[in-house]
Amino acid sequence: MRVLAVSSSGGHWEQLMLLREAFADCEVVYATTLSGLAERSGVDEATIIPDFNAQKPVKTLLSLWSIFQLVLRSRADAIVSTGAAPGFVALAVGRLMGKHTIWIDSIANSERLSMSGSMIRRIAHLRLTQWEHLARPEGPLYAGAVL
Repeated sequence: MRVLAVSSSGGHWEQLMLLREAFADCEVVYATTLSGLAERSGVDEATIIPDFNAQKPVKTLLSLWSIFQLVLRSRADAIVSTGAAPGFVALAVGRLMGKHTIWIDSIANSERLSMSGSMIRRIAHLRLTQWEHLARPEGPLYAGAVL
């Protein structure tokens, strides 16, 4: 199985790196928003995608093209993201292309889901929260925390 693992830098990336064992039997393509981050984490190679957020709609549109190309090139069977906006867009593009999509909401969101985590509910095939009290039967589900 080929997996595209996408996240923003910082805590989102750190959480994605804690999931590497889960991808042991997969061919993984990593993507993040900060150059050099993958190498510091012991990942041989990662595609750098433009970072953006909801307050930068023009940058979001420009980034969409880059992420669309990444999803096409990766030939992934599944797309996994720990957030934030670039991961949301990657899952949305992947879903439109028939890929299996998995969203893991950040452990930093202990009181409520992140904005992206709330919005992804109609897009992701599987949504996970790292806080048991935020789990719902319709999703997100709780399967443990990465920390």
